[in-house]
Amino acid sequence: MAEIEREAMEYDVVIVGAGPAGLSAAIRLKQLDADMNVVVLEKGSEVGAHILSGAVLDPCGLDALIPDWKEKGAPLNVPVIEDNFYALGEAGEVRIPNFPMPPLMNNHGNYIVSMGNVCRWMAEQAEEMGVEVFPGMACSEIVYGENGEVKGVVAGEMGLGADGKPGPSYEPGMELHGKYVFLSEGVRGSLSKQVIAKYDLAKGKEPQKYGLGMKEIWEIDPAKHKEGSVTHTMGWPLGKKAGGGSFIYHLENNQVYVGFVVHLGYKNPHVFPYMEFQQFKHHPMVAELLKGGKRVAYGARAITEGGYQSMPKMVAPGVALLGCSVGMVNVPRIKGNHNAMLSGKAAAEAAHAAIKAGRAGDELPDYEKEVRTGEIGKDLFKVRNVKPLWSKFGLTASLAIGGFDMWCNTLFNFSLLGTMHHGKSDADATELASKHPEIAYPKPDGKLSFDRLTNVAFSFTNHEESQPAHLTLKDESVPVEVNLAKYAGPSARYCPAGVYEFVEKDGKDAFVINFQNCVHCKTCDIKDPSQNIVWTTPQGGDGPNYPNM
Repeated sequence: MAEIEREAMEYDVVIVGAGPAGLSAAIRLKQLDADMNVVVLEKGSEVGAHILSGAVLDPCGLDALIPDWKEKGAPLNVPVIEDNFYALGEAGEVRIPNFPMPPLMNNHGNYIVSMGNVCRWMAEQAEEMGVEVFPGMACSEIVYGENGEVKGVVAGEMGLGADGKPGPSYEPGMELHGKYVFLSEGVRGSLSKQVIAKYDLAKGKEPQKYGLGMKEIWEIDPAKHKEGSVTHTMGWPLGKKAGGGSFIYHLENNQVYVGFVVHLGYKNPHVFPYMEFQQFKHHPMVAELLKGGKRVAYGARAITEGGYQSMPKMVAPGVALLGCSVGMVNVPRIKGNHNAMLSGKAAAEAAHAAIKAGRAGDELPDYEKEVRTGEIGKDLFKVRNVKPLWSKFGLTASLAIGGFDMWCNTLFNFSLLGTMHHGKSDADATELASKHPEIAYPKPDGKLSFDRLTNVAFSFTNHEESQPAHLTLKDESVPVEVNLAKYAGPSARYCPAGVYEFVEKDGKDAFVINFQNCVHCKTCDIKDPSQNIVWTTPQGGDGPNYPNM
């Protein structure tokens, strides 16, 4: 195919991803210099369409960025008024008291929000300041300059046929060049992954660790609704199969966020995270809450959980990684949005100073320094051992030792454990199927629990089916000959949208990719034991269309 010619547009800063990090960066750049030329490119059909988070928001990031956010109508309408922790058994629950927990675990002063709606509001603020925000613009390639620096991105390529060649309605997209490019794609972003590999940014760091977060929105009986109530649980049904737990957040309009997180470092390839979530809703405490209600939305998203020791180098020539492209989630708090916002603010300040000094296309070391030594670094450093403790010793030990370690770090800024290692990646943690028992999961009842394809319909996902599949295989023989033979085909279970299945074709096992179901969670790119599946962006606007996740 002949080399495609594209028009190019020049900006001061090009931002990939209209999440909390990218939008914070755009807003801060305009606060610093109203004449700065800033563009935000978002692959979702609208801002917020691909945003999925718990979410209980610590407003410190918003306070730093837009101190008068209340007066400006930010959708933080439900303050937390009740904070509950439970350890679940199959038939009952034990309340874990709040008083032994370090202060950082307290949710009072925080808000139950839809991060999708917060990002929609932030995009409005950015546009009022003159930021160009383009939804439906997937960024498919990085453009490099003559000296190997990141110069820009290719955005908006549309109309490729299933064979990867331009179809009748082909649009080549554009190159958007910037003095600096910010990648704020969220977890396991496809361009961020390339940049980390090209510049060896993960060298000397611990492997990144991940969780799979699944979430449903329910409308429940008003008599059972407690606006502002926050509940987290651990234990059943996961038990020792995997780390993780649940969240139940009561927001406005008699709605409840019901979510479940499974840490992806589990060993047994028979674990079925989606079915663990569905089983959880049959616990008596949860079933009673949801009885008589109805599910109105569903979605799933990977979560970066490696913390302080897993953050790669965040800068390379011409580019900076923001928010979850780096991994800034405080695991015990189950919060990262505040750090994403602070990272966007810090990156904007570093880029503004560099541009003002006449620089372009170089590294922004001041951004990296601020993240590691400022509020973000302090937030993550205190809790750096909680995740490795949980992975190595299980729930009970991590509660006791992890709690003690957090208190030591909070009071003395010191840990007897030092900084623990994660060891293996989540893909490498997967063991042979022969080492583990198969797991029988109850069939969904269609009232509290649902099959995957029924639930995916509630993510309002859509992909143009004539385009090339955005989920590709490095080696097409691996799924059957390696992953099915050795690991019992875990992709048929770890995907929360039913994208992957093994079928019989001409008397042989065959691997099928139903890419049209994909909710862009990136779990396959993370957990595939052979690291054979590569997630890339589909054409702009495709994927889930989350209403108020």
